[in-house]
Amino acid sequence: MKWLAGVLLLILGLLVVVAVYARMAPSDPARWHEMPGAVTNRDLAGGAMRVVGAGEDGLARLDAIIRDTPRTSVLAGSVEEGMITYVTRSAVFGFPDYTTIRANGPQIEIYARLRFGASDLGVNAARVERWLALFSEGG
Repeated sequence: MKWLAGVLLLILGLLVVVAVYARMAPSDPARWHEMPGAVTNRDLAGGAMRVVGAGEDGLARLDAIIRDTPRTSVLAGSVEEGMITYVTRSAVFGFPDYTTIRANGPQIEIYARLRFGASDLGVNAARVERWLALFSEGG
C-alpha cells in the first residue's frame, strides 16, 4: 500500500511541475507573432485557420471581442499595426494557445494554434468559431 501512495504522490508532483512549467514558460513574440504564408479556411491538428470579410473597422471589432475572452491577453501587435497575437490559457493547467489575427485588405486572417502537444481536440477551432459568431452578430 505504501508503494501505491508513493506512485500517487509522484503523479501529483508531476502534474504540479507540468502546471507550473506551462504557466511560467516564456512566450517569445519573435516566435509566436507571425502568420504562415497562406491562410485558408481549415482546421489543423493543433489549431485552426480562418479568413473572413472584415469591413472597415473589422480588426478593431474582432480585437475587442478577443480581449473580452477570459484568460486571454495580448502578446504582441496592435490594431494600428494591422496584426495582433493573443495568448489564451486553459482554465486548469494554464496551457497557452496562441491566436494571431491580421488585416489583409478587406479580410481578416486568423491563425490559432497550441504550444504544447500534438492535438488540441478542436479547442482552438471552437474558440475561433465563437469569436466569429460574435463578430458576425456585430459584437
